[in-house]
Amino acid sequence: MDISWDDARLFLAVAEAGSLSAAARKLQMTQPTVSRRLAELEALLGEPLFDRGVAGAALTAYGAGLVEPAQRMAEWAAELTRAAERRHAPTGVVRVTAPPGIAHAFLAPFAAAFSTRAPGIQLHVVSSVRPLDLTRREADLALRLGVPADATSVASVDLELRAFASEPYAARVAGKTDPADLAWIGWAPPFDDLSPNSVLRRRIPGWRPSFASDDYLVQLRACELGLGAMLLAREHPHFGARSPLCELKVDLPPVRRPLVLLCPRSARSVPRVRAVLEPLVESLRAWRAPKARAARR
Repeated sequence: MDISWDDARLFLAVAEAGSLSAAARKLQMTQPTVSRRLAELEALLGEPLFDRGVAGAALTAYGAGLVEPAQRMAEWAAELTRAAERRHAPTGVVRVTAPPGIAHAFLAPFAAAFSTRAPGIQLHVVSSVRPLDLTRREADLALRLGVPADATSVASVDLELRAFASEPYAARVAGKTDPADLAWIGWAPPFDDLSPNSVLRRRIPGWRPSFASDDYLVQLRACELGLGAMLLAREHPHFGARSPLCELKVDLPPVRRPLVLLCPRSARSVPRVRAVLEPLVESLRAWRAPKARAARR
């Protein structure tokens, strides 16, 4: 029996996504194609891998036993690709993933500054509230908030999140220093476990957002329109633009969170990745503790 990497990747996509349709989107295939190829794999193995139902595709006991080997296969496929790329010219796509606020405030302007430095590189920024798997090349580089340093860490900077709001809203709440007296903007389900919701729940008894969205840019726009306050970090000194938001004087200690740049060791010698990694480290280290107000996360 010979299980190809293409078949293993398809099986793993369905197992992790929980449905054929979600796996099809991830693999950029049609759902019927995924269904057909999965049926062919099950016929080869002589065992069902999933129980299909209205709620999606649940692993059978047999299928569950294949997940870990398939994950290892995915990691080694990524290692093989990186090894093959080490003698290539620094051209092509480099995928960088980051939380939406970091992608909006830092990576987009970084890309604008970087574009003339390495014209052969195309930056693809994946703005995601959930981390992608670097070991399997879902991205080449990652910026993550609040994660501990490990073997994949390259550089980090401590960011301070403070309360910001539009000038009209700041005027309306002038003199109010208790954070419980403010309207706050935060995440809506399914992301309502993320910061700043988690931070504000710990510090404000009974806290609930007065406006919530599952999209960071919608939150930011709501803040600019005066619907409430947000916890934000200062703008990067190289990329900052004049913001319509101002810092509020409230009795809320600054929330300090490390922003960590991650890159697998095997990817650091890939020319196209290294071409982005080095200036990204420089830019990240320039984002030091604030001395003046600013308003982007």
